[in-house]
Amino acid sequence: MLKKDEIIQLLNPVKDPFLHRSLEETEGVKEVTIKEDKNHVSVKVAIGKTNTAEQMQLQQEIVGILKKNGASTVGLRFEQLPDDVIKKYQSAVEESKEASLMGGNTDTKFIAVASGKGGVGKSTVTVNLAMSLMRLGKKVGIIDADIYGFSVPDMMGIEERPVVRAEKIIPVERFGIKVVSMGFFVEDNSPIIWRGPMLGKMINSFFKEVEWGDLDYLLLDLPPGTGDIAMDVHSLLPSCKEVIVTTPHPTAAFVAARAGQMALKTDHEILGVVENMAYFESKKTGEKEYVFGQGGGKKLAEALSTKVLGQLPLQQPYEEEDVFAPSIYQQDHPIGQEYHKIASKVVAKMEE
Repeated sequence: MLKKDEIIQLLNPVKDPFLHRSLEETEGVKEVTIKEDKNHVSVKVAIGKTNTAEQMQLQQEIVGILKKNGASTVGLRFEQLPDDVIKKYQSAVEESKEASLMGGNTDTKFIAVASGKGGVGKSTVTVNLAMSLMRLGKKVGIIDADIYGFSVPDMMGIEERPVVRAEKIIPVERFGIKVVSMGFFVEDNSPIIWRGPMLGKMINSFFKEVEWGDLDYLLLDLPPGTGDIAMDVHSLLPSCKEVIVTTPHPTAAFVAARAGQMALKTDHEILGVVENMAYFESKKTGEKEYVFGQGGGKKLAEALSTKVLGQLPLQQPYEEEDVFAPSIYQQDHPIGQEYHKIASKVVAKMEE
């Protein structure tokens, strides 16, 4: 007949399926009772998440161990571990998970750029935020995760394609920024007709199969809205921070709030809101015209309990004969200077 201390010793090495720590480390074996007349063992176990398929597998494992060692019948009850225990071990799990995505690099910080709808300048914000971070001396990469509406290569004037070396994709480098985009793997701007699971695998490969090297920041240009790709990113990168892009128009801000709420529900910290196309300033009179209305960025920031990082007016980059990059604002351009301020705020928040 099994004794209580024997049962605890048998179960201590068993791993919590969510925290990947032994029940001994998490102190997950909470109660053990034995009915000697019926050779029945009853155990209460605390784990990181209950009522899941992983719990069912763990139940089978524990029952198998106890029956193999002499118990005739086994009764199991599960409860959730205290929040402080979960938090203690979950951060380590998330760090190792993200490090494995980046080939062991645990120092890379992730920033997703999101919006509620298309056409608000989310990709423009992504590439110019990346440029400003680079100008601040940071090593930066971009994943163009807007699978259906990829535009980063064109915005940055990228014409070459990645090469494969030692079974790893080498990202294209432009202006010192490493870039990977779905656009590199599509011929002649063909439409994408893949379904969610296939797209999820592509996003996964952008992390695991690309030789990113040593990056300080990896920016992700997410598709607009709250679809499959955004969900995959939230799952893959628990520590990712987000910048939400909107225009001043109330409808754009209202829709963007959904993307922001999704970030909050998945514990992604929102760094702030960028209000794009905030106004048009006449070169002749200096007067500002609020083409898309006013106040959308401020209202969105209030709804998400965050701040407006910057308000960007409508203005084209300077034309440069020898450089093709239609959406990159030069460092001395007024909007380039605004992006510099936004990037400085982002760095301060990320590294505080």
